[in-house]
Amino acid sequence: MLYLVATPIGNLGDLSPRALETLRAVPVVAAEDTRHTWQLLAHFGIPRPARMISYREGAEDRAGAQILECLRAGQDVALCTDAGYPGISDPGFRLVRDAVAEGLPVTALPGPSAADVALVLSGLPTSSWTFLGFPPRKPGALRRLFEGEARSAHTLVLYESPFRIGKTLAAAAEVLGARPAAVCLELTKLHERVERGTLPELAARFAAGPARGEIVLVIAGLPRAAREDEGEPA
Repeated sequence: MLYLVATPIGNLGDLSPRALETLRAVPVVAAEDTRHTWQLLAHFGIPRPARMISYREGAEDRAGAQILECLRAGQDVALCTDAGYPGISDPGFRLVRDAVAEGLPVTALPGPSAADVALVLSGLPTSSWTFLGFPPRKPGALRRLFEGEARSAHTLVLYESPFRIGKTLAAAAEVLGARPAAVCLELTKLHERVERGTLPELAARFAAGPARGEIVLVIAGLPRAAREDEGEPA
């Protein structure tokens, strides 16, 4: 079995009992950063597994072949990234795709996800939402991303670097206007905070320089009234 293990995004107390049990039992652990995952195992007193495989971006084909070989041989493998779910803006999709194509069993162990936590903390609508991952760095591509979502009624959720959040907020404000938004920082950690306001307000607030910590940006979708005014379905 390939186990996709969600790991803490900040607070180590969020690692589920099921994840702990699995990490203790499997003979093979594949990790985005083996050093990071070994520290996690050590924190919980879990012995080092018989084999650890580095499954990081840029080496997914080679490491994936090793993992599939283990699965074919009947060995259980736990796949972990540094934080959150494997495959969500982290390595994992290719391995799952290849395992499914071979008919090898795959299951996911639910746990922490920065996108979910930010969404529910934002105070913005949660009934339908679109996850955009990390946005493009180049200004033109960033603007086109927001232009493509400008007519969407869904709440938007993005990951962003603390060094780029000011520019991303400015681009979003330019394209989407004064929509409500939330910048969620250091989620589940000691200094967790959520900055709420309109996009222009937040762009001004984060224009001075880099923010602190990991960031999730949540932006409201196009309001119902605006869609109705333009004859679009509500």
